[in-house]
Amino acid sequence: MDSFGLRPDRFDAAGQDQLVDIRDLQAALPGLDRLRDWAHQALALQPGEKAVDIGSGTGSEVVAFAAAVGPTGVAAGVEPDPNLLAAAERQAAIAHSTATFHSGDAYGVPFGSDTFDAVLCERVFQHLTSPARAAREIARVLRPGGRTVVMDADWGSAIVHPGSTRVVREVVDTLISATTNPYSGRRLQGLLTAAGLEAESIGSHALVQERSVGAGALVSRVSAMAVARRVITAAEREQLLADLAAGAASGDIHLSVTMFAVHARKPA
Repeated sequence: MDSFGLRPDRFDAAGQDQLVDIRDLQAALPGLDRLRDWAHQALALQPGEKAVDIGSGTGSEVVAFAAAVGPTGVAAGVEPDPNLLAAAERQAAIAHSTATFHSGDAYGVPFGSDTFDAVLCERVFQHLTSPARAAREIARVLRPGGRTVVMDADWGSAIVHPGSTRVVREVVDTLISATTNPYSGRRLQGLLTAAGLEAESIGSHALVQERSVGAGALVSRVSAMAVARRVITAAEREQLLADLAAGAASGDIHLSVTMFAVHARKPA
């Protein structure tokens, strides 16, 4: 998957959440695919339209856009990381795609106002210190009547089971404190509405970690940080990891976070 993991250099410097790496939810990939399918259905691209993916990573969604809009349309990706831009261009060339890629970010999309029929922005807002500014930028580049889907996780929905209720709460709170905009999923509709867009529908999917992963790297890292913050002890961390390992072995384990997607439209 092209951009399932966190890349801190994609976002503003103050939003470099190096602990929150959603790659650790390995089995969440099918769930993310299903939510992406929902996003493509909501955007409903037609031949000849113009679409942009803000935070396009290695470009898989832009290549899909290009196939939908055809040779008379425009499919563009905006990405600040030059290495990812180069990877996206290689992927597009291999696919013989008309997709194009441009340097920029959620605060500065390098296109004029009222340009695009459709805008996708996936897993960017949680890393932004000024998400309202990014929502206004989406509204700016959308043409009247254009539509957008913005997707992001809400780390307040994180579930870690089994384990001591108090210890789990402290670990989740540590994860939330380590994220620039941890409640981005629940805020998306309000941010887009405040930017002048009209929300039409909301989709969601729980991204569930595969049982065999056990605690996974994310819980291991964040629980170590909780020890450093002195909100749990080292012994409590070891017990939590042991509980999760036992749960993985017996089948009594659940680690997840919920991803939300808002489909909105710019008034005509």
